[in-house]
Amino acid sequence: MKMYVKFDFNTLCMKVLEEKLKDYGLKYRLLNFGEVELYESLTQEQCKVFRENLEDYGIEIVEGQKTALVQKIKDTITEFVSSDEAIPVKASIYISEKLNHSYGYLSNVFSEVAHSSIENFIIIQKVEYAKELIISRSFNLTEIAQRLNYSSVAHLSTQFKNLTGITPSYFQKIISMRRKIQHQNTLYSKSL
Repeated sequence: MKMYVKFDFNTLCMKVLEEKLKDYGLKYRLLNFGEVELYESLTQEQCKVFRENLEDYGIEIVEGQKTALVQKIKDTITEFVSSDEAIPVKASIYISEKLNHSYGYLSNVFSEVAHSSIENFIIIQKVEYAKELIISRSFNLTEIAQRLNYSSVAHLSTQFKNLTGITPSYFQKIISMRRKIQHQNTLYSKSL
């Protein structure tokens, strides 16, 4: 039996972070997503061990305000792209309103720290989310294009192919073939 699940990475990260902070007996306050205020100082060794423990879960402690701001931009973009509800504004407006900075400033900081543009990161996130939606079989390409605010399936296909080297429809075929092979392997295993 297979089960398909959807992850809310923000919630997952917050739960893991809270559990680890409690495991270490740290007194803390969660400020915003990605911001924690510790009420006590950690020794260098404690900080190193805590950092390594978080890295096992893909959570990284960032140094510096600009790096932290870039992480907030990335988290906001991920939230924007993967929202279950249609967000009626452009990504640039959503990001600047959510983070209380002008889009120009955020764009400059992002480019300086990430060596890429916000627009490129948005495209990457949209294509990754499109892959998730294709794999989940919940939506066809027209619905995926609409959900991700593409003007057409052709626009989605162009960006998808530019990033992955294949079209979304070919990606669907690959996933379908893999499922068919896995199903046949399962039937074969049961017949033994």
